[in-house]
Amino acid sequence: MLIESKFFGNIEVADDKIIHFETGLVGFEDYKDYTILFDTEKGEERSIMWLQCTTKKDLALPVVDPLFLTGEYNPVVEDELLKSLGGFKEEDLLLLVTLTVPSDITQMTANYKAPIVINSSTLKGIQIICENEEYKVKHPVYDIIKARKGGE
Repeated sequence: MLIESKFFGNIEVADDKIIHFETGLVGFEDYKDYTILFDTEKGEERSIMWLQCTTKKDLALPVVDPLFLTGEYNPVVEDELLKSLGGFKEEDLLLLVTLTVPSDITQMTANYKAPIVINSSTLKGIQIICENEEYKVKHPVYDIIKARKGGE
């Protein structure tokens, strides 16, 4: 499948790399299909990735594995919310959090309150609101990412 992306140009993506979100994402409920893009040329650990919509070229959300940012992340959710992902083993799940990157990059935040959960075997995803009170919608992460990437 050829995907047009405002930020990355035209990209050929295999059908088995398309993730379907039955209910869309928070704020983007009408857009259901996405793929994950990351820079393989830099040889970097997959820190910041992009959740690129397959049908709206200017919809690409920066995402990151929350464990890249913190040693422990364990969102509490009702099992009922995960049923739409189909049957899964824990190792099939990919957990991501969205990043907000304002013009002052030092104010970058991660949304720990509403993680994205993807079942890698069924290619189904969902964005959930976790019950953990300690997780914030705007958790500052600039210094953490800078340190993880070697202080670039």
